Amino acid sequence: MFMLGVNLLIGTENGLMLLDRSGQGKVYQMISRRRFTQMEVLEGQNILVTISGKKNKIRVYYLSWLKTKFIKNHEGTDKRNGWTNVGDMEGCVHFKIVKYERIKFLVIALEKSVEIYAWAPKPYHKFMAFKTFADLVHKPLLVDLTVEEGQRLKVVYGSSHGFHAIDLDSSSVFDLYIPSMNHGPITPHTIVILPETKGMQLLLCYDNEGVYVDSMGKISKNVVLQWGELPTSVAYISTGQIMGWGNKAIEIRAAETGHLDGVFMHKKAQKLKFLCERNDKVFFSSMRTGTSCQIYFMTLNKPGLSNW
Repeated sequence: MFMLGVNLLIGTENGLMLLDRSGQGKVYQMISRRRFTQMEVLEGQNILVTISGKKNKIRVYYLSWLKTKFIKNHEGTDKRNGWTNVGDMEGCVHFKIVKYERIKFLVIALEKSVEIYAWAPKPYHKFMAFKTFADLVHKPLLVDLTVEEGQRLKVVYGSSHGFHAIDLDSSSVFDLYIPSMNHGPITPHTIVILPETKGMQLLLCYDNEGVYVDSMGKISKNVVLQWGELPTSVAYISTGQIMGWGNKAIEIRAAETGHLDGVFMHKKAQKLKFLCERNDKVFFSSMRTGTSCQIYFMTLNKPGLSNW
């Protein structure tokens, strides 16, 4: 889900919806009969990047086309001018868009590989293939890209075994953090590249905890971020905090230390999923039950002080 002005673009199992927050709160179907798994808006490039469709392809939609479609409110808008696929990849699992100097990289996790594309401005105005890292031992489940000291690029990715890195210069792959052998498969939640560390310090969140390591895999803090309960979703937000959505409560912690800044109890137990952050609001939804789900937002007034 992402915002288009004050309105919300929401990807669902059955299509792309627009929630009109400026009027009567109506929901308009922008694209039908297509599953949207992940999406992100790049307003400067006039695009919406998605993992979508039965084959989980990377498909880019043009915002101007979507806006025209919304204003005219009909299906007859010329589809040929509305979208394009990035490469011929199928089975995409997760992507991350990272800005390095004036370049925007699109880092994509697939079944056994990581693909990197770079945005080429006009006259090309599209993502173009940059690097491929194939035949990875551990299946990537989420990816990120860190820029060490403003110049060295490293892919960081999480798998069911732990967290790993790929040095773009040497193409070497190495382990950043592997939990103890008796831990079993893990669920990686998020990779946080801590601010003011020149891209060298990471917080790796999985299951109900997070560990602090540097970009070479050395433990950097003898502190483990421990959630009060197993979260269904974890996200780093612009206040320098990390949020965890559990069945009973939402926890807000300082990303630098893991210190608990706030807890917001649910009225009833429910599974929640982070959607996006925009301006001073964090949007999240209930996990789908049957045919519907609920969208919530939390207003961030000051670090640690929130309302929803």
